[in-house]
Amino acid sequence: MAPAPLALTMGEPAGIGGEITIKAWLTRRETDLPCFFVIDDPDRLERLAKALEWPLKIAPINDPADAPNKFEQALPVLARPLPGNMTPGETDPRNAPAVIGAIDDAVDYVQKGVASAMVTNPIHKHALMSQGFRHAGHTDYLAERAGGDDTPVMMLACPGLRVVPLTVHMALRDAINEISQTMIVEKTKIVHDALTRDFGIATPHIVISGLNPHAGEGGLLGAEETDIIQPAVEALKRDGLSVWGPVPADTLFHDRARKGYDAAICMFHDQALIPLKTLDFFHGVNITLGLPFIRTSPDHGTAFEIAGTGVADERSLVAALKTAADMASRRPHSEAIA
Repeated sequence: MAPAPLALTMGEPAGIGGEITIKAWLTRRETDLPCFFVIDDPDRLERLAKALEWPLKIAPINDPADAPNKFEQALPVLARPLPGNMTPGETDPRNAPAVIGAIDDAVDYVQKGVASAMVTNPIHKHALMSQGFRHAGHTDYLAERAGGDDTPVMMLACPGLRVVPLTVHMALRDAINEISQTMIVEKTKIVHDALTRDFGIATPHIVISGLNPHAGEGGLLGAEETDIIQPAVEALKRDGLSVWGPVPADTLFHDRARKGYDAAICMFHDQALIPLKTLDFFHGVNITLGLPFIRTSPDHGTAFEIAGTGVADERSLVAALKTAADMASRRPHSEAIA
């Protein structure tokens, strides 16, 4: 039986989500793109394609099951009408409920098993928060929608590198205070399980970075390595995981080092994202681990400054779609149903 299609959300209507969605579909044959449908306003997509003179065909659908029969000839769109303005680069708070509604629809579809995974276009947090959205981003919201009992973990991946920031969207001062032995152990185990189940790695090898320069120099440059990180590494080893560290972050990402591990656990946001985006900005994928369903996203934002011009690069979305389909192929169908 053919796999269920992927559910793609609209993201922020004023951003580049619509453009990269259309461009991804237009490359479906040369990129061997898996089947997906997008939850969006079809009129918006049609006007956008017409303005950019792109040969888009849209197939309105009412059921995700209709997408595979339409995908080769037209972009399947499950309608979520937008009540506000749809001018590129200019957010309209009236559209916030539809943006959130598209995310909710995608969650419902993956939980019912009629979509194999969800892929999210970038949202604009301030535009949603102005309308009462109280989450820092997709990750926290999806954890709540999943029931609130799961610990979501952000992984960023590109060919040759997977990184996990332990702390994400918070001030660096707060991030340092947030790091604990319990956090390191819990999130590393989630990463280990995901590498085994969703990436097909029988024995994952995971490296854990230090926090301070030179991993603290034995306590001379900071005590977090000796007091927090090293005890966490030892606890993980006792549980049978193949982990080591803390390793100085400045020696963790060169060519030879990257060949020695399947994922790197980093202490804060930029420590993980800078090397990945430097190595391969246009193929980076944001993956949420620790949820009962699969979610990926392109590793970039709404890019208001280029929205509507047609120059946005769709390769990160293509990579996110292909990654989601690849992960879904390793999960039994029953796991997609909550």
